[in-house]
Amino acid sequence: MAELLDEVPGRALAIYAHPDDPDVSCGGTLAAWSAAGCKVYTVICTDGGKGTSDPSTDPAALTRARTGEAAAAAKVLGLAGQELWGLPDGELVDDASFRGALVAVVRRIRPDTILCPDPTAVFFGQDYFNHRDHRTTGFAVLDAVAPAAAMPLYFPEAGPAHQVATVLLSGTLEPDVWVDISATVDRKGEAVGCHRSQFPDGEEWPATAVRLAAEDAGRRAGVPCAEGFRRLRLGG
Repeated sequence: MAELLDEVPGRALAIYAHPDDPDVSCGGTLAAWSAAGCKVYTVICTDGGKGTSDPSTDPAALTRARTGEAAAAAKVLGLAGQELWGLPDGELVDDASFRGALVAVVRRIRPDTILCPDPTAVFFGQDYFNHRDHRTTGFAVLDAVAPAAAMPLYFPEAGPAHQVATVLLSGTLEPDVWVDISATVDRKGEAVGCHRSQFPDGEEWPATAVRLAAEDAGRRAGVPCAEGFRRLRLGG
């Protein structure tokens, strides 16, 4: 029996690699929770400056465009806050500096729930394998959440310890919980459509793709539209 997550956290933090990642990965959930009163925050780790197949693109101009796209999407989803760290696209490293920054933002925002990529999801059939930045972000977030953020002697300069109760891993091959996004799938489509630099074929295509994926997940969850996650319960 599919398990639907009905409880809305008071505070949630979504941490992803690229400017469009939170919207594509969990935009329907973020919109639904925000509408229900949750304070939703996102952290986007890289500048997205390599996200194009056009060799003539100016990386600085692309970064500026993607920053604006992310801000527009945040308004659509009703976020309480968004941080863009501007690290070089494609070059994330799971080192002490990165984990320390993640611990600091977790301790500052103090979320009940964190959403991030599932770093163990690598191969998706024969046509796609998961971006290195996604995998790096996922593992670094998990290490930052448990045990580091919850134990005061890890990165003591990062602020008072905070125990995250739940982590939801998106883009997973093993979803075990779902969020009903039937009421917010159109807002997710609109948010994804804000990332025009990533969808040169126009805004209609991402909205259609979002709905088809949500309907597919909804069939597994028993609702019209859903997003699936792998859940980790850490206490709190």
